[in-house]
Amino acid sequence: MSLITLKRVYEKIASFNQDSYLVDRLWPRGISKAKLTGVAWLKEVAPSNELRQWYHEHLDEWDIFYQNYQQELENNPSIIPLYQKLKDNEPITLLYGSRDLKHNHAIVLRDFLLNKLKQNNSAS
Repeated sequence: MSLITLKRVYEKIASFNQDSYLVDRLWPRGISKAKLTGVAWLKEVAPSNELRQWYHEHLDEWDIFYQNYQQELENNPSIIPLYQKLKDNEPITLLYGSRDLKHNHAIVLRDFLLNKLKQNNSAS
């Protein structure tokens, strides 16, 4: 079982568990707050507005976006609650709105958190 599950917020899901986090900077269009009852909105962990807008204009530049977002995450204290849950071996679900299931910021965030966990476990 993976510690991090990625789910598109538009999927038909009856309810989300208490360890689900919306990681989009903007609230997803057409999604009511009631549908995401109990979900924490961690917009601060999403890519900066500048990087998000740049990526929308350069969708074919996935590798550059991936690296730049990883750099933003390196200095982002908002990841601490997510990281702490993973460190305590508690699974989390990252919710995102992107239609692209293979190229979205939740993937980058997942990879960053798992790599950080792996680095710290090997340093212990």
